[in-house]
Amino acid sequence: MPWDTRDAMSLKEEFIALALHPDSNRRELCRRFNISPQTAYKWLRRYEEQGPPGLQEQSRRPCGSPRQTPEALEKEVLALRLAHPAWGGRKISHALTRRIAPSTVTNILHRNGLIVPPEIEAKKPWQRFEHEAPNDLWQMDFKGYFPTQKGQCHPLTLIDDHSRFNLAIQACANERRETVQERLTEVFRRYGLPARINTDNGSPWGSPRNPGELSALGVWLVSLGIRLSFSRPYHPQTNGKNERFHRALKLEVLKGRHFHDLAEAQVAFDRWREIYNHQRPHETLGYRVPMERYRASPWPYPEQPVEFEYGLDDVLAKVYHSRFRFRKRYFRIAKGLAGQHIAIRPRQDSELLFDVYFCYQLLRTIDLNSPDYGP
Repeated sequence: MPWDTRDAMSLKEEFIALALHPDSNRRELCRRFNISPQTAYKWLRRYEEQGPPGLQEQSRRPCGSPRQTPEALEKEVLALRLAHPAWGGRKISHALTRRIAPSTVTNILHRNGLIVPPEIEAKKPWQRFEHEAPNDLWQMDFKGYFPTQKGQCHPLTLIDDHSRFNLAIQACANERRETVQERLTEVFRRYGLPARINTDNGSPWGSPRNPGELSALGVWLVSLGIRLSFSRPYHPQTNGKNERFHRALKLEVLKGRHFHDLAEAQVAFDRWREIYNHQRPHETLGYRVPMERYRASPWPYPEQPVEFEYGLDDVLAKVYHSRFRFRKRYFRIAKGLAGQHIAIRPRQDSELLFDVYFCYQLLRTIDLNSPDYGP
């Protein structure tokens, strides 16, 4: 079933709302919405002149070309970053006599792969608060399934923590990994990648018996550069914004209604999603709507997988089934990592303790005196 069943007018309105954010990358949005830049600028010009009525099909003059950072200035940014790896957008902007905005510097650094999450950030547990910027954290879960005349519907929901913007409500036939990965791929192509996703410990996200353990879906997400965090067992409030969204979905869409099939449910979801994101005021947002605070992610979805490069001092081990070997000892690891390489790093506080990573995700700490298998 297609990911998006909304009409063309709804897609135009959502594109305009995202493109009007000051930090938006309009060229990237064009690729995600599968439209040409000429069409996008035509819509923007019509919206500026006439508002929403201008998005109706009609003959209008095209928009002009967007402003782009000169190639020479971008090279100066990259040269400063390489010379001073600890410098961020503000320092580089001041060093270049403010000829370029700090936010533009940051986008250039992200685009060239010069910003990665530091290890200390990767170790921090998820906390309950509103994140500072869109796409810092997404909350994801399945709303409890309900029957239709042609089978069960499992609504998959995805919420941006900062803006409460709903990235997807998908009427799924099941909760299998393949289904979720297919839906998430479409979301990533349109909105980009988040820095982190928080889920509960149930399937297909994690392992109820071993909370925090990576599943095959989790391995895929981490390999894309997304950090994962998991709610505490039996504490759904740690995914509270998504839980609150589920209550609104139940009261405003599902209560007292019956659907023929998944397609009919998806139409209802899409209509309400437009209202929720564009019209429904949020008290916690100062009675603004989520679209006013959301912008597309600066990190695009990579169509071709990129192999992660570990540090030169990392000791690498390959996972076989659900174990790996280190210094003639065997330790357990998530079976979803079978065939993958992991990094083993010594702890500063002990000669016997080592941290185990997959990409930037801290998996566990091992003790050489307490192997999981063998002596």
